[in-house]
Amino acid sequence: MKRVFLSSIIIISVFIVNGFAQNTYEFLKLDMSARAASLGGSFVANNDDPDVIFYNPAGISMLENNPVSFSFVKHLMDINLASVSFSTEFEDIGRFGAAVKYINYGSFDEADEFGNRTGEFGAGELALIVGYSNLLDANFYYGANVKFIYSGIADRSSNALAADLGLHYTIPEQFINIGFSILNLGSQVSSYYDLKEKLPLDITIGISKKLEKIPVRISLDFHRLNQDRENFTERFKAFTVGAEINLSKVLTLRLGYDNEQRSDLKIGTTAGIAGYNIGLGAKVSDYNFNYGYSSLGLVGALHRIGISTLF
Repeated sequence: MKRVFLSSIIIISVFIVNGFAQNTYEFLKLDMSARAASLGGSFVANNDDPDVIFYNPAGISMLENNPVSFSFVKHLMDINLASVSFSTEFEDIGRFGAAVKYINYGSFDEADEFGNRTGEFGAGELALIVGYSNLLDANFYYGANVKFIYSGIADRSSNALAADLGLHYTIPEQFINIGFSILNLGSQVSSYYDLKEKLPLDITIGISKKLEKIPVRISLDFHRLNQDRENFTERFKAFTVGAEINLSKVLTLRLGYDNEQRSDLKIGTTAGIAGYNIGLGAKVSDYNFNYGYSSLGLVGALHRIGISTLF
């Protein structure tokens, strides 16, 4: 059983977008939002979508009313993800958010040490998130999340506690938003075996700018700034760029590019269209419908759908 368990971890890790994982709970790094994924993951400076709680808790401060969002991701093979996010304001206290992120890796054959099939087992992971944000100074906001993370594979499980910290600054007269976040700051409470693994810590900074003459917003994020690199310039390798183009009051076209993902998914001398993303948003009455397509090159592609509304 232990041998099968270890094999399943390898299989799961191979099919996570970022390739071979060096940390546990790598699902935390996957884009849930169809809108954010269409922009290549450039979302740390967002402030008008409840899914920003996954990228920067400070971004929920400028949300209005009680927005709720549901997302579904069709990953490779039988891997599927789903998430729900919600935010509400408490007068004189601040804005709170809550979210759930879940991934199911499908079913695996269980076998004994001789290779005889003895049954099946499943694997899945879950993150429960509660966030808070408030005004720090004029046009300057702060936010924090607390997370409970659970992972189960066959009869083994682990869990962890983590926090996200974020800052958001807006320059309204220039249509500029700046975001900074530290995600997954924490550690395992219990591990699969005796060895405790690190969480996928991610320090991100980004900026978005709405153009004045045309209905386009451009976003640029630098991810994983905490990772060790060979030299200083390599620290900025994990950048993403996104563009939202309002085609009409109803339709929005989104384009995105993930530089590190394209590099990681190169097979031989070709990467196909790995790292490129495209999506479409449609506003119908009080509902926003989003679709996102993310290419993994020769490996395949991810499809995301989302719906959000206000209460």
